[in-house]
Amino acid sequence: MSPHDQPAPEGPYPPTEEMLAQPVDPDFDRASKERLRRAWKTPTGIRYLTAVNNTEVGVWYSLTALVFMLMAGVMGLIIRLQLAVPENDLVSADRFNQLFTMHGSAMMFLFAVPMFEALSILILPALLGARDMPFPRLSAFGYWCFLIGGIFVIGSIFFDVAPNSGWFMYPPLATKAEGPGSDIWLLGLSFIEVASIAAAVELIVGALKCRPPGMRVNLMPLYAWYVVVVGGMILFAFPPLIAGDFLFELERSMDWPFFDHERGGDPMLWQHLFWIFGHPEVYIIFLPSIAIAAMVIPTVARHAMVGYSWVVLSAVGTGFISFGLWVHHMFTTGLPSISLGFFSAASEAVVIPTGIQIFAFLATLLVGKVKRSLPMLWIAGALTVFIIGGLTGVMLAIAPFDFQVHDTYFIVAHLHYTLFGGLIFPVIAGVYYFFPFFRKKMLSEHLGRWAFWLIFSGFNLCFLPMHLTGLLGMPRRVYTYPTGLGWDALNMISTVGAFVIAAGFAVFVWDMIRPKTNQPQIERNPWGAGTLEWAHDIPEEAWGVRSIPHITSRYPLWDQPKMLERMDAGRYYLPDASEETRETIITSVIDARPMQIQKVTGPTWITHIAAAFTGACFILPTFSIYWPAAICGAFAGMAIIYWLWRDTARPPTVPAKDAGLGLTLPTYASGPDSVGWWAMWITMLGDATAFASIIFGFFFYWTAQPDFPPEGATHATGWLVAVAALGYAGSWALTRLARGWNAQGSVSSARIALAAAPVLTATAMAAMVWSVLPLEPSTHVYPATVCAIVVWITVHGALGIVMQLYCLAGSLAGKMTPRYDADIHNVTLFWHFLVISALVACAVIGLAPRALA
Repeated sequence: MSPHDQPAPEGPYPPTEEMLAQPVDPDFDRASKERLRRAWKTPTGIRYLTAVNNTEVGVWYSLTALVFMLMAGVMGLIIRLQLAVPENDLVSADRFNQLFTMHGSAMMFLFAVPMFEALSILILPALLGARDMPFPRLSAFGYWCFLIGGIFVIGSIFFDVAPNSGWFMYPPLATKAEGPGSDIWLLGLSFIEVASIAAAVELIVGALKCRPPGMRVNLMPLYAWYVVVVGGMILFAFPPLIAGDFLFELERSMDWPFFDHERGGDPMLWQHLFWIFGHPEVYIIFLPSIAIAAMVIPTVARHAMVGYSWVVLSAVGTGFISFGLWVHHMFTTGLPSISLGFFSAASEAVVIPTGIQIFAFLATLLVGKVKRSLPMLWIAGALTVFIIGGLTGVMLAIAPFDFQVHDTYFIVAHLHYTLFGGLIFPVIAGVYYFFPFFRKKMLSEHLGRWAFWLIFSGFNLCFLPMHLTGLLGMPRRVYTYPTGLGWDALNMISTVGAFVIAAGFAVFVWDMIRPKTNQPQIERNPWGAGTLEWAHDIPEEAWGVRSIPHITSRYPLWDQPKMLERMDAGRYYLPDASEETRETIITSVIDARPMQIQKVTGPTWITHIAAAFTGACFILPTFSIYWPAAICGAFAGMAIIYWLWRDTARPPTVPAKDAGLGLTLPTYASGPDSVGWWAMWITMLGDATAFASIIFGFFFYWTAQPDFPPEGATHATGWLVAVAALGYAGSWALTRLARGWNAQGSVSSARIALAAAPVLTATAMAAMVWSVLPLEPSTHVYPATVCAIVVWITVHGALGIVMQLYCLAGSLAGKMTPRYDADIHNVTLFWHFLVISALVACAVIGLAPRALA
């Protein structure tokens, strides 16, 4: 082996029955348990806030999302009180607009997606038999970003400055809105979207690389499959909205007319970008709820899921098809008939994979021996409500029917049947099912049934009449209405139903927060489930699992009868923390062969500092405070660099360690073997999607406008664009060469390349900016779009320079060596994406306008 190569895993694998039957020395068992406790100890006192354990961050995340949901629910009750009787004046028209905008925004952005990510952070490591997620501090950073952004956005309602243009923020209504409301929505929720993408990266990498040895992809728990699918959907759905927010805020703050028809813009672009996000988000919400059902149903049926492979394929199919449905939100915008037909058919087609999943659940219940339980009651309610929502969805997929009921209360009813059935009921089922896992107590069967019937009956009392209200012509988003139109009694019934729902939620929340100190100790696996999360210790240990098992079944607690005893005895992998540091095992993506012992970062304040400065960078521009925002952005970058420099990809104290059962694993990995490389790859997929959305905008204007680019328009200076393209390509080539030279031991050559590459990048950035200086972006959408592309690439070029200098500093300081070179592998991967984006941008701003003209 070359001195620059990483050691390979050595020792027997997979373990034999004889190896697993070997007893553990009692003295070693006691000592190793103490070392594990010290390594994974949860901070106390004020330092408790520095915790990064998934068990702590997941609970914080879940409770915060619940509080935001309850606040949104109170807004919904005020809306219903206002509409209870005709010509009511409980709230003003503007306050009503703020309420329905914040109700929808909070439910979608502050509860639905964050609750999925919160529950996944909480339970996914246990489902995979892992000690923690691969990047615990990233989870903590995402949570603090979510908390800051959520308080900022939802708190605006208390100061009468909340956004008031609807949760979809259609221009020109939203772009022309006075006050900071639209900016609060745009920048506050963009900040939260960053947190959502960070959590998605964490969850995808965790599901792919932190599975226990032996857990091949065809043995993964269905919940983990849904995490991968939904995480991928977030990566491709949220970036178009971020791109739209970017263009929207440029129009609001700098008067660049992306959505101003008088200057060549088109409000329809926002609708496309928003609904490319908005419709997949429905399934981003729905699929995690199906995942909860996929965990509960086999448990209550005492039978493995019927059609496991079909369920997985249908989940992937649902995610894929969901990206082809967005235009069915735009049927009334004057689309060509061929578009109406295509998207109507696609809207019908998504029923097929959804139906496969539901029929697989029913088949599992039929072949099993069902034991009635409270979680199953909520799942049954979810299926009932969601199927009704699905049937009305099929009706709305038929364009002529949609023409009649679009923007009426029929849509409100359909939306809530879909969201309650596809989110609220399954999430509450998950809370009742998993509460013994994360709190080691049981919730009340009696109170749970009261909560169910109150919410179920109240929901149908509230929203079922809205179908008729909509068919009778009541439009959405009106704050009052005249009497005598046939809506009076229906609205009163809906308002009564809303308060019955509220009573049910009051019972549910009380059940969660009521004291449970007198409750006797629960059994270890109270539901008799077969998946790994129920291998947790009681009373709880912060380390998660005593030892990481070898898995040969989809339901190991059912099919591997001695496994739990052996996990507790420390007979599997990583039974010790010899250096008293946090560690978990990294495995291969497909067949889960053990590859590395990964050091896991511990408690810190740096995540709070980074989140606070990042929040200020997003929030201050809301009030036109730009220079302090830029300074805060720089400080956020410095905090993140400090975090990465101090605690990630550092040369290990030993190149390999004993993982247990005679297996020795390396303690460092780079390139595709490392979790950091996968995180960079996944992040850049999302980034590339956002950039593609901006490029889509350029060609959308070309197809939608007769004069794009307008005759006689000033174009970007061609030779400067060519210089920029050559500069970015040259910088990429030097970065790639530096990686190769460093790996070969030519450290001096690598350092020279890393020193020269930022110079080329800066030259390319300057040339690209200089090429558009003659353009006046506030005069027409064409120069505005060109300048927006330049801004995007320039910001990424600056990040590229920081990364190149980071690698140079790491080489000079000894952090990056020929053997320990994860940093430059990750940075090179970033540059692969950046050079493609830069060359596409140069072609679009330098060649396309001249060709199109």
